[in-house]
Amino acid sequence: MSATDPTYLGSISSVSGATVSVRLAESLSSGLAMIDGHTYRVGQVGSFVRIPLGYQSLYGVVSEIGADFAPSTAGGSIDVDSGRWMKVELAGEAIGGRFERGLSQHPNVNDAVHLVTQRDLLSIYGDEREDQVPIGTLSSAENIAVRLSLDALVTRHSAVLGSTGSGKSTTVASLLRSIVQSGGNIEQSGARVLLLDLHGEYSAALGDIAKIFSATPQPGERPLHVPFWALEAGDLLDFVAGGLSDNHLIALTDKIQELKAASLALKPMAGLDPLSLTVDSPVPFSLKKLWLDLIDFETMTLTGQQRDVPALETPGDANTLTPPKYRPHSMGAAGPYLNSAAKGIRRQLNLLRSRLLDRRFDFLLHPGPWEPDLNGTTAQDLDTLLEGWLGHEKPITILDLSGVPSAVLVRLIGSILRIVYDALYWSREKTEGGILRPLLVVMEEAHRYVGPDSGNVAADIVKRIAKEGRKYGVGAMLVSQRPAEIDETILSQCGTLIALRLSNPADRSRVKGALPDNLAGLMDLLPVLRTGEAIISGEAARLPVRCRIALPPSDRMPRSSDPLVSEAWRTKREAEGYDRVVASWRAQSTTARVNPVQIERKSITEGER
Repeated sequence: MSATDPTYLGSISSVSGATVSVRLAESLSSGLAMIDGHTYRVGQVGSFVRIPLGYQSLYGVVSEIGADFAPSTAGGSIDVDSGRWMKVELAGEAIGGRFERGLSQHPNVNDAVHLVTQRDLLSIYGDEREDQVPIGTLSSAENIAVRLSLDALVTRHSAVLGSTGSGKSTTVASLLRSIVQSGGNIEQSGARVLLLDLHGEYSAALGDIAKIFSATPQPGERPLHVPFWALEAGDLLDFVAGGLSDNHLIALTDKIQELKAASLALKPMAGLDPLSLTVDSPVPFSLKKLWLDLIDFETMTLTGQQRDVPALETPGDANTLTPPKYRPHSMGAAGPYLNSAAKGIRRQLNLLRSRLLDRRFDFLLHPGPWEPDLNGTTAQDLDTLLEGWLGHEKPITILDLSGVPSAVLVRLIGSILRIVYDALYWSREKTEGGILRPLLVVMEEAHRYVGPDSGNVAADIVKRIAKEGRKYGVGAMLVSQRPAEIDETILSQCGTLIALRLSNPADRSRVKGALPDNLAGLMDLLPVLRTGEAIISGEAARLPVRCRIALPPSDRMPRSSDPLVSEAWRTKREAEGYDRVVASWRAQSTTARVNPVQIERKSITEGER
């Protein structure tokens, strides 16, 4: 009966765990099969097979095909037993028409193996439950939508991996648009996505459904501010004061503790007992006052018999970062004398002053309404910062970090993630917390800050999110073109892998090692995937699948396409103003102008309309 079934492929010859060897039938003389008016490729790597076991059917993915020996044609006779075989990795089962991952039983030797038809595929991928998000179509059957479990995609973490030009940015833009549309109405979507955009690619792609914050804001974007006083003291001092010995670190942290205590005494904060205040508590304090008080102590000279009278000539000014001026010390007995209690941190304080004067770091050290005055008072608190990032009406927040100096980029990413994660962690019992309203954090160019030997604040907090975020409603999506440079611990925590074209052997090896399914043979297809085509495997996918990702609308593509060299070079050059190039370079803005445009606006009276 099986031999006359058009879907019959062969019979099982051996079973080893989830790997099944199949002996192909002699009747399969062609690589094509016509079933119910549809053409199917037979025995193709990545295709699906079905093994019926009574009321239950097992499903698997073809990972390898081969033949024991070639047919012999000597003497005109043909050896009909070609010894053709294929290996299948079992992935799930269907009981009563409902598909589930995992296996409750294994097949036996000589059980029949059948080709999976469109009807079978619809039973697997046709589920339209609320947690299923359509992201594209099957490469082998483009009329069948591929759906991923939104719950598993967010809470069990995911990774989008692919070489440059494989369609990675377009895939991420399409995925996020599908996620926020899962409820059917973007305006009423309760999704909460935070996207760290290192190259400024996604403003054009997701601007209609996202609020954009940028260190160098363009029209329609909001300025990005990260208050320095919300960072842990060690991270902040490492940036503003450089490497510190234990004694120097104690001198600075003691002063920070003192300034935070004074700020808290002046303006008590809900939830913070002064007795529980630590140097890492997110309490505002003035870096300018910190600098002035310490530089005054370090440069002070003293007179008098007890050497206790400051020889001050001109007092310093914290607002303008002007240091105080003391009479220079003398070598004789008359003085003035050096301050013997100085901590020897003048070099570190000079670096702190330099950082405060460097306008490139204003988003961190002069954070707009979150910048404290000399008493530690701010116009706005962290609640408005978090509300701006996570509590607005749009489902996606894009933090455009393309204008951030590389010297502070990794530290800034770590600080943003720590602020967000700690806030959601400690508010997990509240309606704004991560459990009742989960957050998906999308990390572009993840290999730049979560390498195996990074040891930085960003890598530490990403590891924490990967290990613990699931319990507190914080999911991670890593996006990278170099999987080999991502920490193995972090990548292994990604329950769903979306692998686009990868040509580097080291990258492919890392992806194979991180696969939640035993599909090494399927991963050998990575170098030959088409642009925008991906192999999806893991918690969110019903079956490991080769999928064509749906393209976003043509006017909502990321700014990551290649320049059209042939078209550009065929166009005759017009007059080029390189003064505009220099103006943009100096302004660190793509829209800077050489000559400001003056527009005179006049009010229109009712009669002139």
